[in-house]
Amino acid sequence: MVNILTLKSFDDNYIWLIKDSQSQHCIVVDPGDAGPVLEILEAQQLIVDAVILTHGHYDHIDGVEALLSVRDEKIAVYCQKKLFAKSEGITDGQTLSFFDGRFSLKVMAVPGHTLDHVAYYNESFLFCGDTLFSGGCGRVFEGSYEQMFEALSRFTSLPDNTLVYCAHEYTQNNLIFAFHLEPKNEALLKYIQEVSKKRQQGLPTIPTTIGLEKSINPFLRCSESSLVNALQMHLAEQLSDPLSCFTALRKYKDRF
Repeated sequence: MVNILTLKSFDDNYIWLIKDSQSQHCIVVDPGDAGPVLEILEAQQLIVDAVILTHGHYDHIDGVEALLSVRDEKIAVYCQKKLFAKSEGITDGQTLSFFDGRFSLKVMAVPGHTLDHVAYYNESFLFCGDTLFSGGCGRVFEGSYEQMFEALSRFTSLPDNTLVYCAHEYTQNNLIFAFHLEPKNEALLKYIQEVSKKRQQGLPTIPTTIGLEKSINPFLRCSESSLVNALQMHLAEQLSDPLSCFTALRKYKDRF
């Protein structure tokens, strides 16, 4: 068993700290800023065993060097591209084991947002960086729309109760776009109310779940006739298949 702690950084980033329930050891996911991590390490007397990185953007990796300086020789750094001298390369399908084998995560290569983007998952959790957000998905910077579509499709094959830990608090803005497309989606309307209440209380909207995202996130609904028809009406063009729908949807969101 593990506990997942939410660390806020910058304006809207989340750093995830995965703490072993049987020890003071932990894993840090995407530490773009060392400050919040160092604070909680000291406050709770935690020991970092590993840092796992989804991709190389500064707001996900800039805190790594400061964390390594705390106990450099003991911290493993996992990422697909060699971002640091001591980072360990990982490949799609690889299993990473932590806490004396009590916790493991599989690696899923998900190029699209960047070419080196990976996600980490098991039967309960998905740490997806900037690929999937609640109500939205990441911009396509280095990869292709087809790669991003395939990455999101892989996520939808995970169990519906999988908890999704993405790296940004973009939910409310994403839901404005989702509502623009599907104003009669009852699941979406209910979620908008829940998210609004959480944000008014200063609470994070993450984690979400795969099942919820499949019902409210337009980028996971490119095979749904209601979404396709709505997008065709807004764009005044015919969309022939889910990939063309996704491509048009992502471009539409970019200028929305």
